[in-house]
Amino acid sequence: MELTLQRFQRTDNSTISKLFIENQFECYTIEDTDRGLTQEMTPLEISALKIHGKTAIPYGRYQIGITFSNRFKKPLPLIMNVTGFEGIRIHPGNTPENTEGCLLPGMTYDTDRVNASREAFYELFEKLEKANKTEKIFITIK
Repeated sequence: MELTLQRFQRTDNSTISKLFIENQFECYTIEDTDRGLTQEMTPLEISALKIHGKTAIPYGRYQIGITFSNRFKKPLPLIMNVTGFEGIRIHPGNTPENTEGCLLPGMTYDTDRVNASREAFYELFEKLEKANKTEKIFITIK
């Protein structure tokens, strides 16, 4: 399964994106501030630009697994092998204060906010769980 995250609205506090599954629009997401990090950067380059808890993950392509989250006490999608970041999940939340690099889905968006996040998350998670049984899941962040 191929997901694409297309970032389109950037502020000093957050980044809003459109999330697609196999080129079909799924939902919006909010993340921390896009600081122009890329997967090709070295860990040293990333750490020089990253502000802990306030930086979106680097542009690139990553595998997603569904693993148990100790923090949330349930299985959640995990974006794996993100240089300079750990524990990057997809989970419900509405504002940049609800994330530390994670992707928060929503049905609609405003400046620095997504809405109906739980609804968007559960619809997305159902599709990811089903796909995870038979295929690998990847996300490309553009």
